[in-house]
Amino acid sequence: METLSAFAGKVWCVRKQLVVLLAPLALIPVVFALPAKEGKCLYVVLLMAVYWCTEALPLAVTALLPICLFPTMGVLTSKKVCPQYFLEPNFLFFSGVVMASAIEEWNVHRRIALKVLNIVGVKPVWLILGMMITSSFLSMWLNNTATTAMMLPIANAILENLFGDLEKLKENCKLKEDEEAGLSQIKLQALTSEKQILTEDGQEGAERHDKRTPEEVRAESEYQLKVWKGFLLCIPYASSIGGTATLTGTAPNLILMGQLTSFFPDCDLVNFGSWFVFGFPLMVLFLLLGWLWISFLYGGLNARLCVRKQDWQADAERKAKAVIDEDYKKLGPMNFAEGAITFFFILFAVLLFTRDPKFFPGWSIFFNKGYVSDAVTGVVIISLLFVFPSQKPSLSWWFDFHSTNTQYIPLLSWKKVQGSVSWNIILLLGGGFAMAKGCEAINIKVNPLYFMIPATTGCSFAFMLPVSTPPNSIAFASGHLMVKDMVKTGFMMNILGILTVSLAVNTWGTYMFGLSTYPDWAQSLNVTSTTTDVYNLTTSYLNATA
Repeated sequence: METLSAFAGKVWCVRKQLVVLLAPLALIPVVFALPAKEGKCLYVVLLMAVYWCTEALPLAVTALLPICLFPTMGVLTSKKVCPQYFLEPNFLFFSGVVMASAIEEWNVHRRIALKVLNIVGVKPVWLILGMMITSSFLSMWLNNTATTAMMLPIANAILENLFGDLEKLKENCKLKEDEEAGLSQIKLQALTSEKQILTEDGQEGAERHDKRTPEEVRAESEYQLKVWKGFLLCIPYASSIGGTATLTGTAPNLILMGQLTSFFPDCDLVNFGSWFVFGFPLMVLFLLLGWLWISFLYGGLNARLCVRKQDWQADAERKAKAVIDEDYKKLGPMNFAEGAITFFFILFAVLLFTRDPKFFPGWSIFFNKGYVSDAVTGVVIISLLFVFPSQKPSLSWWFDFHSTNTQYIPLLSWKKVQGSVSWNIILLLGGGFAMAKGCEAINIKVNPLYFMIPATTGCSFAFMLPVSTPPNSIAFASGHLMVKDMVKTGFMMNILGILTVSLAVNTWGTYMFGLSTYPDWAQSLNVTSTTTDVYNLTTSYLNATA
């Protein structure tokens, strides 16, 4: 037994290498089970699926396999495969990430968050709404993962001022950490980056004279702990929901664009403007339903959680309001750089939306038809960020020869972008497009968008497990959530997501994209049975990494 156990341990140590070596051999029968080209294409797709599922190779490296295998197996020439890694959706994604880097560089996201919280108030149910509104809005333009990482520290700092130390709450509740919670003790590094929001008022609140009975202390602590969990859950959930509103918000949306470009080049129905008209109402509806559900469980809408408002609640809310106001004041008036970033951010959104929104003529009519795309618009705007100054120019400086010569600093540097851009996501996008290029589309006389749109949005609506999305993983890594918390909350969120997507697709989505008819642009296509699987596989793995 000892020998067998030792051998099993060695196998486990090299399990990834074994998968890399054995998976290609195990899948060889697939090549001969289908016609030549289809069998080889399916072989590559299944091999990539195995490598992605097991992470035997880094995800980005697996995404490069079509470059290696499609030409050598006679599926596609390298001239057709390689360009798939830098299609227009890749540059649209890149422009969104660069804009997010600029927003983060100048703390515009923090100003937005504190302003929203200052407006909605500090009652738990409204704080949850404020956090969800802010997270979803930022996630429309920034990466879902980055939005979650930026918002969680702000939320935790506010909650610490409201309720005190989380460990003290657990002690008051007499909660025992089980093994499952113990597995999640990897602390989120960003949770300490925003501690400056706490002031001396928070310290005084911890030292107040407490005349409550033990039962009252426990009831209040249990309530506060529930609110805390609600905050930790609402931010990643809202980030995932908000990303569906724009094409740049999340990777599955860009995959949709890439697949349309590859399979249906004559389809011009989906662009930034038309998708926003479809996705924004869907986001608002789902966000409202999600807020009601999370508030029902954690924020006080549930009658059994609503306790009579005690003095400690009123005091804590007043102090939290004061802290939010003070922290916002510390930001001071918007400086030149923040104003410039805000201007370019608004310009970025407006130009993308109005290029060709379909329901009125966009500004693209002033250019040659088909020449200017969303990618062109995005790259033009972000290029200006590397030129526009971060300090207000002064004409007098040129004529004052005694003034200090200061170095010209633009709004954004390439060094900052290099550290912020998710290059692995860009390669994953390209790998998905390359896979799809080898498998053309299936023709079943149904509008392809009727399947592609629900598949795209559905991939973002995964809420039940920490591994479902990177935002979920970040929240879980804080160490304050258990799997059962996510399952309990996420199960209903998944159901609500299915219902809202079905409603959207079969109502205003049908009108927007003509889903009830079979379009002319979907007529001439090569037929294989693997395309739907490729599309779902690609969007799923991009959703798991974006």
